[in-house]
Amino acid sequence: MDHTAQNSPSIVPANAEHLPAISQLAGVIWRACYPGIITMEQIEYMLARMYSLETLREEVCLQGIRYDRLLAGDELIGFAAYGPTELPEASKLHKLYLHPSRHGRGFGSLLLEHCEQEVGKLGSRRLVLNVNKRNAKAIATYRRNGFEIVDSVVADIGGGFVMDDYVMGKDLN
Repeated sequence: MDHTAQNSPSIVPANAEHLPAISQLAGVIWRACYPGIITMEQIEYMLARMYSLETLREEVCLQGIRYDRLLAGDELIGFAAYGPTELPEASKLHKLYLHPSRHGRGFGSLLLEHCEQEVGKLGSRRLVLNVNKRNAKAIATYRRNGFEIVDSVVADIGGGFVMDDYVMGKDLN
């Protein structure tokens, strides 16, 4: 058996049949990574709101958001979602998540670079994203990959919760 091929990650598009696995992995990641950043109540609220199959299908089918899966062999270890913005020259990275057991190995940067290349192919010259102001690990990763903080926003998401985020951006080559 060729262990090299099995251990090298691949990034492939997600389709409707992959959305349940993405939703499930999001739950694992959020429950492991977000305590201490936001409350468990907000984690559960946001998972129910953002990762229901109905929401994921609507993003893919109606909003032009593309999901890509990061696989190690056949195992889903991460995912990203990106799509258009109101500005034709910019795209938004909506989601980029990696299983906590895979952190620190360059997989997140690999997935981020893939997203930059894909939106570049679509004609985008800039990639923007939102990141929780208290998510120091993610902010550091984005900074290492050339993103800069360009704004600070607080968005009411209902249920008595807000998203207190930095907007980060990067010009693409």
